[in-house]
Amino acid sequence: MPESRTAAEERQLLQLNHCYGVLDAVTADAVAASEYLRTFAGCHPRTTTDDSRTWTGWYVMGRTTYLELFRAGDVPGREAALGSAGVGLSVESAGELAAVAGRLPELGVPTPVERRHPRDFGDGVLIPWFRAVYTTQIYDAFRVWGMEYEQSYFADPRSGSGPEAHPGDVGRERYLDSYRRSPHLLDFTGVRVAVTADDLAGSVPLLRAGGYTVREGPGGVVAEGGGAVLRFDAVPRAAAGLRQVDMALVEPMPLAHSEEIGNSTLTVGPGPRAVWTFAANA
Repeated sequence: MPESRTAAEERQLLQLNHCYGVLDAVTADAVAASEYLRTFAGCHPRTTTDDSRTWTGWYVMGRTTYLELFRAGDVPGREAALGSAGVGLSVESAGELAAVAGRLPELGVPTPVERRHPRDFGDGVLIPWFRAVYTTQIYDAFRVWGMEYEQSYFADPRSGSGPEAHPGDVGRERYLDSYRRSPHLLDFTGVRVAVTADDLAGSVPLLRAGGYTVREGPGGVVAEGGGAVLRFDAVPRAAAGLRQVDMALVEPMPLAHSEEIGNSTLTVGPGPRAVWTFAANA
C-alpha cells in the first residue's frame, strides 16, 4: 500500500478512545456468561443513558481505552443491526477537537457534522458529556468520530473522574479513572473492522485530520498513530463487523492461553500481548 501523509497530519490530535461491535446472539451470550472474561479482562455489564437513548453492553476497560460489545437487536436505533461497529477517537486537551474539525475542509469535508452529547446519571438531569465531530450523517454500518470530553463533566462529582493532570486535561485516563478496570489488560492497541467501501471513504478524512498516517490499498486502509494501529477491510455490508482487537497486558504471560467465546477466540500470551478475533457473520 502506498503511504500518504498530508500537512494536516503534522501533529497527532486524536487518540484511540474506544471501539464497539454488535455481535451475533451466540457470541454475545457467550461473552455475558464467560467466567474467563470476568476474571482475566474484568468484563462487566454497564447501562448508559443520554438525552434520547439507553443502552446496555458488556465492557472491558483499559487504562486509556475500552471496548463495548452488544448483542444484535439490543442497541437502540440503526446500530442494533448485526455487524454494526464504530471507533471513537478523542483528544487529550481542551480545544483540540476544534483544531481537528478545522483540518477537515482541506481534506474534502467542507461541512463537518458537530454535536454535543449529554449524559443522564439516572436522576433525569442531563449534564454535558462530550462533543463529537463526524464527517457525515450517512453511513451503512460503521463510522469513526472525534471526541472531546466536556470540562464541566469532569467538574461534576457524579463523574467520579480523576484529577487534572495538566491544564485543560480532558483526557482518556482522567475519564476512565472511576471505571472498573481489568487486572491484566493495560490497553487496547489496535482494532480491525470490516466496513463497506462507502463507510471507509467517510472515515479516512477524520483519520488524517486526527494525525494518523494512512496507507490506502485496494483491500482497505491501515491507519497508525498514537501507539495504535487501526485496520479497516473493505467488504460488502453483509460481511461488515468487528473482526479483531489487540491488547497490551499489564505483565507478560509465560504461557499462551486460547479461550473460545461463542464465535470468537481470545488468545492471551505468551508475552505481553493478547488478541481477540471475531468470526465473520454467518
